Amino acid sequence: MPDPVQPVLVTGAAGFIGYHVCRALLGRGTAVVGIDNLSPYYDPALKRARVAQLAALPGFTFRELDIADRPGMAAEFAHSGCRRVVHLAAQAGVRHSLTDPHSYVDANLVGFMNILEGSRQHGITHLVYASSSSVYGLSTALPFSVHDHVDHPLSLYAATKKANELMAHSYSHLYQLPATGLRFFSVYGPWGRPDMALFKFTRAILAGEPIEVYNHGRMVRDFTYVDDIAEAVVRVLARPPAADPGWDTARCDPASSSAPWRVYNVGNHQPVELNAYIAALEHELGRRAELTMLPMQLGDVPVSSADVSDLVRDIGWCPATPIATGVARFVAWYRSYYGRDGLAHGAGGPR
Repeated sequence: MPDPVQPVLVTGAAGFIGYHVCRALLGRGTAVVGIDNLSPYYDPALKRARVAQLAALPGFTFRELDIADRPGMAAEFAHSGCRRVVHLAAQAGVRHSLTDPHSYVDANLVGFMNILEGSRQHGITHLVYASSSSVYGLSTALPFSVHDHVDHPLSLYAATKKANELMAHSYSHLYQLPATGLRFFSVYGPWGRPDMALFKFTRAILAGEPIEVYNHGRMVRDFTYVDDIAEAVVRVLARPPAADPGWDTARCDPASSSAPWRVYNVGNHQPVELNAYIAALEHELGRRAELTMLPMQLGDVPVSSADVSDLVRDIGWCPATPIATGVARFVAWYRSYYGRDGLAHGAGGPR
């Protein structure tokens, strides 16, 4: 049975990564208090279906709450009994940040401030929070390393994620709050977000519609399977960072600090061209995609590749899921949830 004494607070529990992290924690016998505002950014029915899946597992408690709600978050920290936090709630999406920037300020900056204050005031022993590979922005030094400076974001979304890392560092320095930021790389898998490429491509191919392929398919991504992501989060959570006694203030390595603060890349470390990703999906669906080739999207980058050596060294984690396997698992879930033809929308979870 899950241990009720030391539950973990997981924000964004109804989200894609949040759902899988909650399942991983519950599977290890850790009670979880999950919060989410069930935002309409994409179909809330999918979020409710994820919550219903989690609610069926022992040790899960759900609260519908917006992290930007300052009094509500203060009350949650005061009464939840949690001493560790996995902060995954955010306004996601690079492209959406071009059309609705204020939502990113509310969720990713104001909301994160509430997480930091709650963590400071209630003795949180480790705050693990989601950053993003998008923080690398204009950098072309591949693979992307946490030891490189990231000062040139290409979107407001990326800027808010970089700001989260800086805000967390200030709290680690001022209040000795152990905090670890995880830069996720192109996460995919079952229960994914409808605005993400694999989901959109699958839906379009099954409907016989063309798919939009940016940069004429010459995009390279470190596609990372969601179970590998969840495993990394759980392992990192169990290892709060300590101050690095050898940290050199004259050189200022961006990956560590004289405060109990760290940042890691979490990626597959095997980048794949988008065209190959589409080919794997075509193979699994048994259908060819009709491609609409488009130029690079504003705010996007052509190549994303993760150096994960620090994470491998510190927690013994290594991504284990090949693209073909991950895509097959996604397609199996998609057909179980939406129907084999992808046109019958599920309302409560897999059939």
